[in-house]
Amino acid sequence: MTRLNELRDNPGANKKRVRVGRGIGSGVGKTGGRGGKGQTARSGVAINGFEGGQMPLHMRMPKRGFNALDPKKFNELRLDRLQAYIDSGKLDAKAVVDADALVKAGVIRRKLDGVRLIGGAGFTAKKVTFKVDYATKGATAAIEAAGGKLDLPQAADA
Repeated sequence: MTRLNELRDNPGANKKRVRVGRGIGSGVGKTGGRGGKGQTARSGVAINGFEGGQMPLHMRMPKRGFNALDPKKFNELRLDRLQAYIDSGKLDAKAVVDADALVKAGVIRRKLDGVRLIGGAGFTAKKVTFKVDYATKGATAAIEAAGGKLDLPQAADA
């Protein structure tokens, strides 16, 4: 049995920090591991990607892709996680499962821009009706195989 006066940290658990710039005998004296003079020897260096006034490489390369100005943020839910909430009784499978019901059950914190169902394995709940914004092919197949219904908003171009 270990006594209180015999308690010790594991070897190597506490490492002394290097005190930079404290004399030549310390091995990190004088310039303190920063090399010679100039901007990088000082604090507050901001030269990442700076090429001495030449147009930096990342700015010379062409722009690619597309970033939406107002991207939608969805709650992504796995079906096996929903199954666990249904099994525990926190989520009522007889009622329509939508964003409001999921918030009330504590599955998601807030509605955001909608709900996406993902995954397909591990879902066995019978006759559950989901009113969500998006569902993957696997999720759709699993819900329909269990006898459930999926109410998705119609696409604008359809």
